[in-house]
This record gives sequence, structure tokens and C-alpha cells, in this order.
Amino acid sequence: MNSSYYELTIITEPKFVDILGDFVASITDDAVEFGNDRVILRTEDSVDGVIESLKEINDSLSSPLPLDIKVEEKENIDWIQKYKDSIEPIDTGKFYIHPEWYEPMEGKINILINPALAFGSGHHATTYSCLKAISEYVKSGDEVLDVGCGSGILALASKKLGGEVDLCDTDPIAVDSAKENFELNSETYNDIWVGSVNKSSKVYDIVIANIIADVLKAISKQLKERVKEDGFLILSGILDTKENIVTDSFKDMELIDRIKKDEWITLIYKKGY
Repeated sequence: MNSSYYELTIITEPKFVDILGDFVASITDDAVEFGNDRVILRTEDSVDGVIESLKEINDSLSSPLPLDIKVEEKENIDWIQKYKDSIEPIDTGKFYIHPEWYEPMEGKINILINPALAFGSGHHATTYSCLKAISEYVKSGDEVLDVGCGSGILALASKKLGGEVDLCDTDPIAVDSAKENFELNSETYNDIWVGSVNKSSKVYDIVIANIIADVLKAISKQLKERVKEDGFLILSGILDTKENIVTDSFKDMELIDRIKKDEWITLIYKKGY
């Protein structure tokens, strides 16, 4: 890939854009962009020949088209590499979350997540805090439910600690993403479904729900029902301005830990006191 490319912009009246764009496209192999009042050609090759052809054809017309021709030389950015450079690994609790273009870290539980869409890759404060809580509260043999699993990162973390995990999300794309990430990490889950906590009748040692405060309130009864006696409930996705919505809804459980990162709150409850 060359270090630079040329951007040729031909500004004209809107009614001439299609015919002008078709002509430019016919004399070059590079992509041509059609705008409202302009045609844009981006190429690593010289644009002198295109400009000369444009002027020749325009001069031959009985009524020449109004053309304003501009050429800029621009840096040819490798956008894929630029994106990769912008993604940093996350080191939180017992875990090191990294995309495939970073090496694993010794002494940490490594989880491979290639960031995609809006699903958690560990960078959001709520995911970060949940991973910290999972490091402390999930132990080998625990049955774990991840509600609103997104990328599946929290269920994966629980599995890496020896948990037996179920996970769900109301978004089918999230469920597919979670499945792919389990496969990417050579891990297995017990069950996964499209939907919410109400589709499960099991009880779990740990229930994790990283959603938003209003949804946590709406499904608070179902979440509490899914937790075993002496089990733990990890709640996150809570803006500090909405913390009271959640604490009011779960006041019949024992609040044993609170993690604040930026403006986001994670609450850890214990059932049966």
C-alpha cells in the first residue's frame, strides 16, 4: 500500500453529476463516489490523465459543463491497523482480556475477545467491575447464570474459574456473539438462550446481571428467585444517579459489596440473612 493517495473532486451542478460520474468511472478502475453536487475519485495513481480527459470532453461540448476541479494528496491510512492500535487489553481482577493481536499475559486468566458491535470487551466500567467481582465471588463448581450476556465475557470469566454457566440475552445477535466467543476460547457452556431470566427454572450459586437500573428493577423478583440460599447476586450497569432504584428493589437481600468506577456502580448481594 502506498503512503498516500490522490483525491480528485469535480464539483458541478447536481443535474450533471450522474453523467459526469459515469464518464469518470468509464476511464478508471478505481471507485467513484457520487455526491449531491460532486464526483469524487480516490486513487493511488496519477489523476493527470483523468483531468486531461475531462477537459478534452468538456471543451468539445457545444455548452461546456460547469466544472470546478480540485486535487488533494492525502495520507493513505491503514484503518484496520488504526482500529487495532486503539484497542487496549484489560487487566482486572484475575483476568486479562485481550484481542487476538495481543499476546496472553503470564500469571493471569486470559480471555480472548475480539471487539465487535456494542458488546462487552471489558473496556466499559460496568464490565470491568463485574470481572473484578467475579474474581472474588465465583469459585470452582459454582452454578452461574449470566443475564444479558452480551459478548458472553462474564460467563466466560466464570467458566475460566471453574463455574458451570448458563447465559441468556434478549438480543439474538448477542447470543450468537457469546457462542462464538466461547468457541474462540475453547470453552463450553451448559445452556444458552434468547430471552431473559424468566425462561429458567433453576437456582444458581451466582447470578450476574449487567443491564441497566430500570431493567434490574423490572426483573428483580425473577433474579432473586434464581439465586440459591447463601448465593450471590452481582448487579451492574447502574448509573450512580439511579442506584437507589436498585437498592430499593433488592433491600430484602444483604448488600455485601459495592464497586464504583467512574459514574457506574456494581452491587453484590447475598441471599439468606
